[in-house]
Amino acid sequence: MDGPRRRVEAATRPLSSEHYHHGPARSLNPTPANSAPLWETLLHTLRLIHEVSSTVALLALGVVIPEARNWATSIGMGKNFDPERDIGSLEGKIVLVTGGNAGLGKQTIAYLSSHKPTRIYLAARTASKARDAIADIRSSVPHACEIIHLPLDLSSFSSIASAASTFQSRESRLDMLINNAGVMACPYGTTQEGYETQFGTNHMGHALLTKLLLPTLLETAKQPGADVRVISLSSIGHHLAPAGGIPFDQRALEQVNTWRRYGVSKLANILFARELASRYPQLTSVSVHPGLIFTDLYQSLRANFFLKIGIWIYGWLAMVLPGHYKDTRGGALNQVWCASARKEELKNGAFYTPVGKVNAGSKWARDEGLQKKLWEWTEGELEKHGY
Repeated sequence: MDGPRRRVEAATRPLSSEHYHHGPARSLNPTPANSAPLWETLLHTLRLIHEVSSTVALLALGVVIPEARNWATSIGMGKNFDPERDIGSLEGKIVLVTGGNAGLGKQTIAYLSSHKPTRIYLAARTASKARDAIADIRSSVPHACEIIHLPLDLSSFSSIASAASTFQSRESRLDMLINNAGVMACPYGTTQEGYETQFGTNHMGHALLTKLLLPTLLETAKQPGADVRVISLSSIGHHLAPAGGIPFDQRALEQVNTWRRYGVSKLANILFARELASRYPQLTSVSVHPGLIFTDLYQSLRANFFLKIGIWIYGWLAMVLPGHYKDTRGGALNQVWCASARKEELKNGAFYTPVGKVNAGSKWARDEGLQKKLWEWTEGELEKHGY
């Protein structure tokens, strides 16, 4: 998307002397050798306008309308949730939060750590960022529980397998798995195993981690009084997924708008959580939308003009729509509520919007056939890689 913009800039910036034609003098006003014809400049300008208008239209259809509908039909139904007041004792529990070094994951750990769990594992790729996050949490939560960095890169199956092995060598139980980490609206690329970056990280990475930790989760669920939760961070942005919901041919995603690729990954999170609940009812598995907020997830958007336009719209909604949040303290509430509310308050397999409101989601999010197909396809892909 940056290409047309760079060419427009090249055609309009001031030219230094070396850009001029130095052949026989034909005019007192030499023509720059690399100047673009007027029609080409106009074409690039029209393309830019098209990209911006497409982004605006896509976000309007996929985010603004679903958000407005959700708010209009749910007035007064959100939980008045105060983590300090409402989270009960988590004594004896082991918690694992992916992406815990920043944003919603870091805030989630901060909220939970003051309620006496035995340990929280902060799963993140970069050790220095994890150390800084742990130090920051300890400074703001004086009586925080033990917090341990677990090295994890969700774009690498080998890193995920290593993280699961490390965790299981240290712990015999896991009470809360919060699949929080993710990437958003980044330029097209692939993970180490060849999956589109957003789908590979947000869905495939967490699917493998959950699969590898499943024996520990199920063993914990057998213990007296156990209440095992798997919380998957999704988004109202799953409405952005293209027709059909999930393009199972990863090559097709290269031709899809980055916001639609994001929508595919978030739809997959909802479907995976539903099917996990269906197959393993002894676990409580739900997916959540945090609300519209600004977090470190938006770092990848800085370099792309069109994505900046989109995220400006997305952020503007956070400022004006009731029930949404400007920071991570509010944005983490929904997943923390799902992790800590009484078991009987939760509907297994449900998709929740802030705070604690069951949301039906898009028609693809309600498609049981697609739900089962995604699970079986994912299992097949993981098996191809030896997992």
